[in-house]
Amino acid sequence: MAKKQVLNRVTDVDIRLLDIFKAVVACGGFSAAEFELNIGRSTISKHISDLETRVGLKLCHRGPAGFSLTSDGEHVLQAMDDLFVSIDRFQEQLDEAHSDLTGKLRIACLDHSSSNPEAKVFKAIQYFRDAAPGVTLDISMEPPNITEEGVINGKFNLGIVPLHRRSPMLIYHDLYTEDMRLYCGQDHELFGTPDKKHELKNLRKFSYAGLSFNSPNMAIHQKLRLRKSAFVQNEEALTLLILSGRYLGFLPTHTAKQFQDAGLMQELRNDTATYTSTMSAIIRKSASKGRRLKKFLDCLIEAHS
Repeated sequence: MAKKQVLNRVTDVDIRLLDIFKAVVACGGFSAAEFELNIGRSTISKHISDLETRVGLKLCHRGPAGFSLTSDGEHVLQAMDDLFVSIDRFQEQLDEAHSDLTGKLRIACLDHSSSNPEAKVFKAIQYFRDAAPGVTLDISMEPPNITEEGVINGKFNLGIVPLHRRSPMLIYHDLYTEDMRLYCGQDHELFGTPDKKHELKNLRKFSYAGLSFNSPNMAIHQKLRLRKSAFVQNEEALTLLILSGRYLGFLPTHTAKQFQDAGLMQELRNDTATYTSTMSAIIRKSASKGRRLKKFLDCLIEAHS
């Protein structure tokens, strides 16, 4: 498609088309986006064609070879993210002029957060919903590195992550803790051994599964020099590997409890093979957080006080 002059003014129609384009990219293609957008593939295709006409650029390849972005599509996607962040900031400024809070609040946190008795995020949601019923919550379960990056670039308004290293671009508010222990599954060689402390040199003989990004989990693996044989992005995947009986791995005690009670998992006791994660709310450093974000952060802090 030959490049034409970029549209002179962004309209509501353009924002709608960009929103559809964003969903198609997130889903990885037109077919996968049908369910997300609740519109047919042919309609989605027409919308993308209309957007390409509006911006005068070919944004993506689609056909038998599959869906992929062009270099122009990558550029538009990045510019679009900046646009939506700016729209949210504008909405925050409008909120300052209204007594009622409206708009959307995007939050990212870890999987398995709901089973930790120390975590009162659900209570914070309750407080916030009662105080700001006009705000739509958009909650994602993401690995800590994705959450931190998303808060920094404006994709998420707030994240909840295990405290590992502090970024100078973020503000941290400690909320609750998670106790982490080393486990094996029922079909593992160490399962059923007497409830005694295992020597570290013996634990190092077995395959270990851990998180693939900078985190307290990675730090303990490096400290103990365990034999890392599998990498995961979240604790759900880690749980599956431990249950397979072929890997050792660290899990929060609240996550492992149900499997221990069912006889599917066993803790491997060792004085050094244990750690505690402090879970913190993170927001991007800025002059103003906006009333929506400030209210939710206040609710989080109140719920965990």
